[in-house]
Amino acid sequence: MSLPIDPQKLTEEDVGEKRATLEMDHEDAVEFVRETCEDVGFGIPVEFSPSELLNEKVDADRDPYYVLGACNPAVADRALDVTKSIGGLFPCNVIIWEEEPGKQVVYHVSIMRIARLTGLAPEESEEWDAILEDTGELAEELFEKLESAA
Repeated sequence: MSLPIDPQKLTEEDVGEKRATLEMDHEDAVEFVRETCEDVGFGIPVEFSPSELLNEKVDADRDPYYVLGACNPAVADRALDVTKSIGGLFPCNVIIWEEEPGKQVVYHVSIMRIARLTGLAPEESEEWDAILEDTGELAEELFEKLESAA
């Protein structure tokens, strides 16, 4: 199977990759990121800890790892108007993992950019371009606030 894109040629900007490091306990970081997401316009309809699940189910001994499923309802509604398949990538995940005690990494990639790269969203669409711009601005604001607290 060949991929429609060459992963080796993708840049952080291509996938909307964002990363910040927070100097705080894991639980405090999860709460801080949750509040910051809500401050910039993301709701959190879904959240869970894969590390807790895996540690319990398969004795994985994983360090703290948490997923906040962030969603801006107005943008999600517009995206569904353009392509119903985008729902397969909902919500936009913001991940917090413990790099070491007292040091948490916050990570995000743009599902809207990934949808376009994989063909789930139209390659040429003014509305999708606007969605990419709006979600990019939201993510940028989120990570600027996270980095200012770092």
